[in-house]
Amino acid sequence: MRRPRLPRLGKPTPSDVSSGLVTGLFSIPEGMAYAAIGGFNPVAGIYAGVVPTVLGSVFSRTVLMVTTLTSAIALTSQSVIEEAGLDATDAGNVAALAVLAGAVMLVLGVLRLGVVMSFVSNAVMTGFSTGIALQIITGSLKDATGYEPDGHNKLVQLGDWLGHVTDWRLAATLTALVTVVVWFLVRRVKRLEPVAILVALLVVSVGVAVCGTDVELARDIGQIPAALPSFTAPDLSSVGALLPGAFAVALVGLAQAASIGPTVPNPDGSKSSVNGDFVAQGLGNIGGGLFGALPTGGSMSRTGVAVGAGARTRWTGIFAGLWLALLVLTLGSLAERIPMPVIGGLIIVIGCELVVGRVPDVLLVLRTSPLSAAAMVVTFVATTQLPLQQAIVIGAVLSLLLYCVQAARQGDLHALTETDDGRWQVGEVPARIAPGTVTVLYYGGSSLFAEAPRIDEQWPDTTHARGAAVVLGLRGVPDVPSSAVLKLLRRYARDLRAHGGRLYLAGVEPRFLAVLHRTGLAAELGEDAVLPPTPDLFGAQREAVARARRWTRDGSSQRPAGG
Repeated sequence: MRRPRLPRLGKPTPSDVSSGLVTGLFSIPEGMAYAAIGGFNPVAGIYAGVVPTVLGSVFSRTVLMVTTLTSAIALTSQSVIEEAGLDATDAGNVAALAVLAGAVMLVLGVLRLGVVMSFVSNAVMTGFSTGIALQIITGSLKDATGYEPDGHNKLVQLGDWLGHVTDWRLAATLTALVTVVVWFLVRRVKRLEPVAILVALLVVSVGVAVCGTDVELARDIGQIPAALPSFTAPDLSSVGALLPGAFAVALVGLAQAASIGPTVPNPDGSKSSVNGDFVAQGLGNIGGGLFGALPTGGSMSRTGVAVGAGARTRWTGIFAGLWLALLVLTLGSLAERIPMPVIGGLIIVIGCELVVGRVPDVLLVLRTSPLSAAAMVVTFVATTQLPLQQAIVIGAVLSLLLYCVQAARQGDLHALTETDDGRWQVGEVPARIAPGTVTVLYYGGSSLFAEAPRIDEQWPDTTHARGAAVVLGLRGVPDVPSSAVLKLLRRYARDLRAHGGRLYLAGVEPRFLAVLHRTGLAAELGEDAVLPPTPDLFGAQREAVARARRWTRDGSSQRPAGG
């Protein structure tokens, strides 16, 4: 196994310093708000942006991904602790959950099980990430307008919010609106575009303080202690009760992070690695859990803030954690004055940008196939209406369904004809096998598993196959086939033999060959009729054809070996 390489830190840029400052500032009110939503100590939400963010950025293979608390993880953690019958305000319980979730992430990454995410279809990920973006928007509606929408799911909440415009608080709404306007105007100045979010945050925050506008501030959620997070020992007595839920928390965090890599490619051109991101998030959770943080994962909203502020390297996340620690130590009282409508307005802008960024993917899925479009819509609806861990399970099942359908469709038989210059031409499988001929068929699927019925439909009629041979090419099928396929091959061989013909298998991989020997099918076909692959792509096929031709010429009047 290839040993994993540690990511290179590289050199920080001025944009990384400023974008790290913006991200660190955002982590104060947003972290407190998300923690409060989950019923946790708001300070634990702030601490989720220190150690986890630094460790996640150091080790992550998605360079700009920011590892911190998300609303989905906060809500999932709340559900897990409640189901375990534990106290969400107990620091030992929170530490135990964070460390357990981190251990699950770390093990999955070390075992390189991130490959499972490769089977999650683009349609499902598009629906999931769009639903997450909508969650980000709806989660900030109260902060932006002072009205908390009612409803059992995000779509209903959005409708309720739009239907109660008269209940929006004027001061909060105007503050959020001014924030968006300032952000938009600053972005129009090309040199200031990377720091547009920071400028809007600072300018409007100062304006609110000067004008004495009556809006909710970060300190209304909780006080910010002028101290760094201290060591927090996990409550070992709660490990058994929290372990099943830790998998759910880890799954939510990993699924959210998996949608960041395709959306935010690495500026340096390097490739993201799901396994590397698993490891980074695992280390971030273990380290953060031991220092007062809630469980964390890749944050789409905080990553969007960093990118929007001009992030260029992984140093943005490192600086974000360091800036946050410094702000808590020195300017906690000032950070408490950040207006929540300012944060709400900017988060809504970021969420809208994420939605707009997914529009091309949505259109592509809609134009691909009705089944993919249906999977995307179902995943989106599930993400907005169900607990996120349930939506992830639904998305995984839909991805598996799409994969199985695609794999079954690829399981075709093709007829091959060798030309005078030694090349092979692909054609349609003949309806019947002519007597005294050698017919070459090639299996074009992936695993000889679910494709058995389709292969059976395409298999030619052998009623008149006297003295004829069929060569079936199986190169590139390394998996052990299902018993149903073995029964088909045995039936084809016996059917051909009953009508005076013979079946040859070419390019049989070692594992497949071992199964043929164990089941006696190799002996029934004849040892000379089962050929392993050769370095030459069509070498085994040519040899099988040569043997088949000799058999039709010299031995077709006798029963084949093994018969």
